[in-house]
Amino acid sequence: MRRYDTRTALVRRILAAAMATTVAALAMTAVATPAQADGIPSVGRNWGAAGPYTPEVSVGLVHTLYYPQNMGSHGEKHPVVIWGNGTGVVPGAYTVLLRHYASHGFIVVAANTPMTNFAITMRGGIDLAEQLNADPSSVFFGKVDLDRIGSAGHSQGGSAAVNAAVDPRVDTAVAIQPGPLNDVDLIDEPVLYLAGQFDAIVWPILVKGMYNDADHVPAEYAELRGATHFGTGISGGDMRAPSTAWLRYWLMDDQNARAEFFGQNCGFCSDSSQFSDFRRNGLARQIPG
Repeated sequence: MRRYDTRTALVRRILAAAMATTVAALAMTAVATPAQADGIPSVGRNWGAAGPYTPEVSVGLVHTLYYPQNMGSHGEKHPVVIWGNGTGVVPGAYTVLLRHYASHGFIVVAANTPMTNFAITMRGGIDLAEQLNADPSSVFFGKVDLDRIGSAGHSQGGSAAVNAAVDPRVDTAVAIQPGPLNDVDLIDEPVLYLAGQFDAIVWPILVKGMYNDADHVPAEYAELRGATHFGTGISGGDMRAPSTAWLRYWLMDDQNARAEFFGQNCGFCSDSSQFSDFRRNGLARQIPG
């Protein structure tokens, strides 16, 4: 009888250890992989092409909204992207790019200010999204995914995208040819830095310096071959595809997009025709493809 009790206790200890290991592994997976954004259609790997939604635009006093028609038609909720403009321009200058994001299922809340660097109006865009989602008279009512919010911007707005990510409600940032007035040490979200090979306003070496400072978060640096500051930033141009893919992964859990950035043979990492330089820091390399 004593031998039976000993064996039983041993089996129980083994099972308990196995269960603890399984729970720990599941917890690590939950941290590394965002929950599925149900109902958002796949686009394959056509990041630069228009998405499955028809975009709508609503110009307000403080923010301009770019969003999909027929939101929630498949029961889905739509992630939010708060947008920051470059110096001296307003969202209309980026209409092509922001309509593109909306066609992929994002609700873009763009700050109507030509001076975005401190990201005050950008962060106010999250408050607006929360209000619209709670308003029964709004087309956004109950259709905004407030658990999935990204910040993005170009030039001064690229710097503002990093500053906006200080807000704990922001999950990731895309800094397109960003100005220097930001401190990535203040954020704990993954960040994508996009630079232009021939950008004479925000030199690639400056963007690389910001990327190097982001060693405490998963960060990647993508330098677009042949890109200038205005040729890609205003319309999105060649920046459109990688920025869309990054947002689709982190805010929609798009696994096709994940494969572009992570894993040993990630798609963008080896695309020398599109990128003159592509870098991933140690934390980004730890994310499986």
